[in-house]
Parts: sequence; structure tokens; C-alpha cells
Amino acid sequence: MSELKWYVVRAVSGQERKVKSYLETEITRQNLGDFIPQVLIPSEKVYEMRNGKKRVREKSFFPGYIIISADLSNGEVLHTITSIPGIIGFLGAKEGGMTKTPVPLRQVEINRILGKVDETDKQDAKLETPFIVGESVKVMDGPFNGFTGVVEEVYEERKRLKVLVKIFGRNNPLELNYVEVEKQD
Repeated sequence: MSELKWYVVRAVSGQERKVKSYLETEITRQNLGDFIPQVLIPSEKVYEMRNGKKRVREKSFFPGYIIISADLSNGEVLHTITSIPGIIGFLGAKEGGMTKTPVPLRQVEINRILGKVDETDKQDAKLETPFIVGESVKVMDGPFNGFTGVVEEVYEERKRLKVLVKIFGRNNPLELNYVEVEKQD
């Protein structure tokens, strides 16, 4: 029976995806799938408005870290992981004679991390930059497309805004979705 445990590997920040790809390629090439069944980059989907377009991107919970389920009883597994370009080493490795022994995550910690990942998979992407009362915004969608206004209220839980838009010389309150407006520079 294999001793699968979860470990945190430090990677060059910003290169987590590339490192994960290298690692998965190496696992397949060396036929180590039984010893390293899972490689994760805990992340969430966030969207941001850029030039009037909604852009979705993945944002890492822990930049510079990759979580690996591995059985390190096979000496080749440890060497394979640490020899990947972009991997700095294991987080929490203890000195033990000549080698550094990686310390696995406690089950409570991994449950919390995996629970957070599962939770964001079920949700829609969230807006990374919330709006502030008094901020000037431009309506990007709907019948008032192109109008500018000022944020009067922010309804964070519903992801909506109350915006005062001047139409024909009068201020009119509009309730708009986050995605329907863009911050003015």
C-alpha cells in the first residue's frame, strides 16, 4: 500500500502553471502516476473589466506554491519533483543528516484548501475590484450604454450598484450589475 500524503512545493512565483506542466510531463514520462497522482494549483476565477470587455482569469490563492499528492517512499519521486525547472523545494523540509525530509500537510489543512477550491468551482467568477461610493463609472451595457454616473450605493452581497446617471439634466438612480459598469480613469 502506498503512503500518499499532501506536500507543498515552492515554485518560482508566476510560473506555477509552467512548473505544473513540466511536472505532469515528467510524471508521465517516468511512469510515476501511482506515486504522484495529483498536482494542484489552488486558484479561483475572477473577472475584471478591461476596455469595456469582461475578462475572466485564474488567480492563485497561494502564489508561488503548488500542492502535490505524493508517495515519497520511492526515492526517485523526491528527486523527480525537486529536479523540475522552477521548483525551489518543499515547504517545511526538515534537515535530516544529508537530506531534507519534506513535511506533509496535516489532513485538516488539506481539507481546508481542497474545500476552498471546491467552493470556488461551484460559484461563478467573482469581481476582483469592487466599487467605492462616490466613484465615477461608465455604463457599458443595457439601454444606458455610454452614460457616465456616480456610485451612490454598493450592494456587495448582490454584486450590484446604485448609480446616479444624469439624463436630460436630471439625476436618475439606476441599479446595475457589476458587469454592466466600468470604472472611469
